[in-house]
Amino acid sequence: MPDQSIPDVNEFSAAILRHLKQSLGKDAPHASRYDWRMSLSLALRDMVVDPWFESTRRTYEARGKRVYYLSMEFLIGRLIEDVAVNLRMEDVAQEAMAALGQDYAAVVADEPDAALGNGGLGRLAACFMDSLATLGIPAYGYGIRYEHGLFEQHFEKGRQIETAETWLEQRHVWEFERPEVSYPIRFGGHVSEEGDKTIWHPAETVIASAYDTPVVGWRGRWANTLRLWAARPDISFDLESFNRGDYLAASAPEALARTISRVLYPDDTTDIGKELRLKQEYFFTSASLQDLIRRFLSEEDDLETLADHVAIQLNDTHPAIAGPELVRILIDEHGFEVSRAIAVARGCLAYTNHTLLPEALERWPEDLIARVLPRHHRIIQLIEAAHFAEAGDAVRIFEHGEVKMGELAFVMAHRVNGVSALHSDLVRETVFADLNAAYPGRIINQTNGITPRRWLYSCNPPLRNLINDTIGTAWPDDLEQLQGLNAHLDDAAFIDRFQSAKDANKARLAAWLHDRDGVTLNTDAMFDVQIKRIHEYKRQLMNLLETVALWNEIRDNPGAHQTPRVKIFAGKAAPGYVVAKEIIHLINDVATMINADPATRDLLQVVYPENYNVSMAELLIPATDLSEQISTAGKEASGTGNMKFALNGAPTIGTLDGANVEIRECVGAENFFLFGLTAAQVAERRLEPGYAARAVDASPRLGRVLEQIRSGVFSPGQKDRYAGLVAGLIEHDYFLVTCDFDSYFDTQRTVDAAFADHRGWTRLAALNTARVGWFSSDRTISGYARDIWNVSSLSGQGSTRRDVA
Repeated sequence: MPDQSIPDVNEFSAAILRHLKQSLGKDAPHASRYDWRMSLSLALRDMVVDPWFESTRRTYEARGKRVYYLSMEFLIGRLIEDVAVNLRMEDVAQEAMAALGQDYAAVVADEPDAALGNGGLGRLAACFMDSLATLGIPAYGYGIRYEHGLFEQHFEKGRQIETAETWLEQRHVWEFERPEVSYPIRFGGHVSEEGDKTIWHPAETVIASAYDTPVVGWRGRWANTLRLWAARPDISFDLESFNRGDYLAASAPEALARTISRVLYPDDTTDIGKELRLKQEYFFTSASLQDLIRRFLSEEDDLETLADHVAIQLNDTHPAIAGPELVRILIDEHGFEVSRAIAVARGCLAYTNHTLLPEALERWPEDLIARVLPRHHRIIQLIEAAHFAEAGDAVRIFEHGEVKMGELAFVMAHRVNGVSALHSDLVRETVFADLNAAYPGRIINQTNGITPRRWLYSCNPPLRNLINDTIGTAWPDDLEQLQGLNAHLDDAAFIDRFQSAKDANKARLAAWLHDRDGVTLNTDAMFDVQIKRIHEYKRQLMNLLETVALWNEIRDNPGAHQTPRVKIFAGKAAPGYVVAKEIIHLINDVATMINADPATRDLLQVVYPENYNVSMAELLIPATDLSEQISTAGKEASGTGNMKFALNGAPTIGTLDGANVEIRECVGAENFFLFGLTAAQVAERRLEPGYAARAVDASPRLGRVLEQIRSGVFSPGQKDRYAGLVAGLIEHDYFLVTCDFDSYFDTQRTVDAAFADHRGWTRLAALNTARVGWFSSDRTISGYARDIWNVSSLSGQGSTRRDVA
């Protein structure tokens, strides 16, 4: 398909005004910022519809194989800039809004940031959708249209407080409701045998209704669909119960349905929370499978060939019930024999593993599965029996009264992939070692990537302009062209412009933080940034301990030269994760003390902006001088923040964990600030009794910091506030904060010296940008298409008319 044509400023201004009048019912003098944002969005959306329809027509004409990407999270963020950039409409949109007397940046910032994800998993899914469209691969993303996404984070006296996220209080302008696309989703009840058939008699039914958001690729050449499911009752209103005065019973069906699609990741520490999580996962998975089979049968008539036309990717274990559900549909609704149903389903399904943490590989109580999904309970038993017959019983799906969803996903997938070279090796050697032996060759690697359209071209205009001027404009969909920057790393004018771009981004972030939070940053200082969900394995705590140790060093040596730093943390802790929330509280308490210290505040500042989201990341990442990727080796599957930082010119301090390993290979070992134990050394150290206490005894610097925290230096109003946190670190320290602390502290002093050489540091930053083009999600998706899905791009084919749904 050719590039999308671009209207001129007058034409686009007229389109905005037309929507202002006809879609919003306003005239320009009386329009609010909301009205202008909606009108701008609708004018851009109009431009997406034609390539969206055309892409769908071409897919139907070619009878091409489609990819179906199932994910509990799609962290799409704001879409105005994303769509404008991919349509090459950014300049026209800015000029049109200016001509209409509006501030484009302010209008864009008014858009709600849909928090339909928790972090890397959901943002990866969004990047993959962008790349699938850019590459012209027919695809649907399937997930849940959460009424409330991930909670909004606020701080009260340093503590994290969660409030409901409200992105749908305003109309979501980018989506199209599809009331004609709906499917029954059933729960509970019992199973009976009737002749040679097994019949499920469900007790509850909700309806999954579709909402479609078009996802347009670079230059508007192709567009795919993100289809999110909302739950509604199968009976709209129980009038009989209402007329009897039983108002609760009358509203019960609606309450059940709304609960299912209401909140992303409800707390599952309770039995009722576990049941809701399981229902959510089955809800969107079943709806998605019913939808894709309906689409298949509209074109084909032989479900034996389903795998020739359908590739289903499971993003983590959340949709692992897809295996049993697809087998159920094939057996119960289409008369397949069990072994054939399993084989056909496996030919369609592939599973991406994102974690080596045992607690993150879902396990559901067997009695919960049997009660909520009784038919699937029996089918999982059949799947396990078939697995035993094929590979032996060394690995069980049912174990100790639980159903292991990682093992189920593995057994039902024809390919299982890790998301970095190290992670894939560890998947083979640790968490799925027995399954890897039983099914050799099933595990492959597909290192994660990020979309350069959002994570450089859109979020970093100063650097984008420099790259365009230096190597041309073809790089956004061929990111390895950034290698052309290598020839300019010793060009003084290029390095000066690179530093100017970084300075502009730091000034932009500082202005935003000042306006929002009243915080004043020293933009000459190193912006040292760690932005991730708060988890012990990501080791924000180690970063904070080093911060306190640095504060001590500055106070102890007031005349010594020090590199000024602004330590920036951002991220949310799961509401039920007590230790992570305690770490947040400690970071904020330490920030209060250090930022108020007149002896150090010009050299060290700690900042923790609340409610981290995609939009904040788009400000923080381009402004970052040092990227903190300090997880315990062997625990981070890949990371994508590490790629975003490096692409935007931030050198990395990190361990040999996840994609850090490959980033270090790309930029060169001498250009990466490496510290800490390797994954193998971590495993060995854990076998040594008392390793944490010995590490503290061997490090007076660390011992001093821990004693300050334990004794209440940073919590004077409650001296023992962090005594338990410190005791737990010394007694357990599963993530080896104490063992890696001295190596981390010393490497940070190497960073200080490197940053003091300003031109050398800028060259190092530019080198990172030049050498990490391999980490484009376009490259990742090309690997999935080749090695897992066996699909091709259709963006150059002809068309016939077909409905987009």
